[in-house]
Amino acid sequence: MKCIVGLGNPGRKYDNTRHNVGFDVVDLLVNRWNVPLNKEKSKGLYGQTVMNGEKVILIKPLTYMNLSGEAVRPIMDYYNIDIEDLVVIYDDLDLVHGKIRLRQKGSAGGHNGIKSLIQHLGTEKFKRVRIGIDRPPSGMSVPNYVLGTFNKEEQQLINEAVEKAADACEKWLDTPFLNVMNEFN
Repeated sequence: MKCIVGLGNPGRKYDNTRHNVGFDVVDLLVNRWNVPLNKEKSKGLYGQTVMNGEKVILIKPLTYMNLSGEAVRPIMDYYNIDIEDLVVIYDDLDLVHGKIRLRQKGSAGGHNGIKSLIQHLGTEKFKRVRIGIDRPPSGMSVPNYVLGTFNKEEQQLINEAVEKAADACEKWLDTPFLNVMNEFN
């Protein structure tokens, strides 16, 4: 069973913000696969399907970004999902707008949602799809920036990155992650 987690903040006021690109990828997969996120467990909203013969769970934590691990760990435990079958999608300040980068493991790099996941999962060894949102302009705080929306030009780049990230997740269902990394990085 594979598990795809998109990080973000719940609620309409966070829709289309930089910090919610992980949610955007899960929403795109929900639409592509016609899988409703209609189950709620342990502070997470999720749905299940079978793709290419593989059971897949899509998760959107409802804990807000900084507590994402509180939602993900109980669902993984309940379904007995191995850490190697998890991929997490999230925003990254260290990548330019629209760039995606896949990694097999790593530190939190200052990202509080990833810090929470590492804490609750007890490891840094989980797959990631990072979507670049760039750094805030001089004088703007990081929290205000990540909770802000994209301008028109940025939004076009992000839309393309969300599509590409969803494509990478789909490819991972029947292709080793290292091969997916080589194709999409």
